[in-house]
Amino acid sequence: MRYYDESGARRRGRGGRMIRLGFLGAGNMATAMIGGITKAELPVSICAYDPNMDKSKALSAFGVCAKESAEILAQDCDYLVLAIKPQNFEEALSSIRTAVKKKTVFISIAAGITPQYISSVLGFETKVVQVMPNTPLLLGAGATALSKNELVSEEEFAFTRSLFNCAGITEVIPNDKMNEVIALNGSSPAFLYLYAQQFIRYGVSAGLDEDVCLRLFAQSLTGSAKMLTDSGKTVDELIEMVSSKGGTTIAGLTALRENGIEKAVTECCQKCTARAYELTK
Repeated sequence: MRYYDESGARRRGRGGRMIRLGFLGAGNMATAMIGGITKAELPVSICAYDPNMDKSKALSAFGVCAKESAEILAQDCDYLVLAIKPQNFEEALSSIRTAVKKKTVFISIAAGITPQYISSVLGFETKVVQVMPNTPLLLGAGATALSKNELVSEEEFAFTRSLFNCAGITEVIPNDKMNEVIALNGSSPAFLYLYAQQFIRYGVSAGLDEDVCLRLFAQSLTGSAKMLTDSGKTVDELIEMVSSKGGTTIAGLTALRENGIEKAVTECCQKCTARAYELTK
């Protein structure tokens, strides 16, 4: 995928230069994003800084320039991805306060970090795109939710969205729903892994090989997801397709409902959202 302007020409920054994209933090999510961007050959030059210089230097395989400090990184960026933990935001933003430019677009991928908080620490009104990605970005199969504040232009937002389209799908949501969406895509892989783990454990306890159980259940997840998005049927219709009257599926569904799967999932999502609001800054 490439990013184009309205005329169809491949877009560069002002004066025809490459768009300068910086990563403050060089962990798994930053690495996943960079891998997708470089494969898609977007018109960007990428730099990164991480206190652990080994992480920054490891990105050289993607052609990423490692910067010596957060301040130097911030001076050179058109877009700055804040790929750091929420608890490190105040220290990290304070360190770049005098270096960053007001025209820089900040891309925050941390739960609970609001545009207002970023602006308050930096001391001026900032352009912020809030993003909730998930770890399948590592395999190019991410599901990313995005929103922007009013200072971000539509062109800037489209470019930011293109960075995540490189490694999966994206959806635009309202600013005030960034905490609610976490349970649906940001945290949901962990919930699905836990669910899968119980089925795999059952298979092993019944005498099946663990690898066989994993492959069969994982493919069932993949195929079921495809049915949800591509079959044109509702969830209830899909459940009915598998559920012969008096058969094995009905027996299993009854057990799930009797043991409170609806309540468990609802409380899971509510707790996830509540924690996001507790982290909100």
